[in-house]
Amino acid sequence: MLTAELSWQAQITNNRLVGVALWLLGGVAVFAGSRAIAPGRPAGLALELVIAILVSFAAGLAASARDFGGWAELDWRAGAFVIVSTFAAIGISRSIHLATRSVA
Repeated sequence: MLTAELSWQAQITNNRLVGVALWLLGGVAVFAGSRAIAPGRPAGLALELVIAILVSFAAGLAASARDFGGWAELDWRAGAFVIVSTFAAIGISRSIHLATRSVA
């Protein structure tokens, strides 16, 4: 039983995409949560979803460069960095949307 658990753990930590999946799932979770916040929300979903995915991937790469996890690691620091970065990017996007909408 113990060897099966160790084998399962080794498969998870040695998987080359598990870190990227954490980054992208974090970005999509932030996108879903941010849609509940109405101020500045654009009518379409596509722009915010693209921003969330691109920023979460870039933040994951930056977290890897800072040695907060990596491609093949589940690290809470990388997940937290991705979530905070994605929330910030969506907030900036909405601020720009509100500023340009009130001027026009």
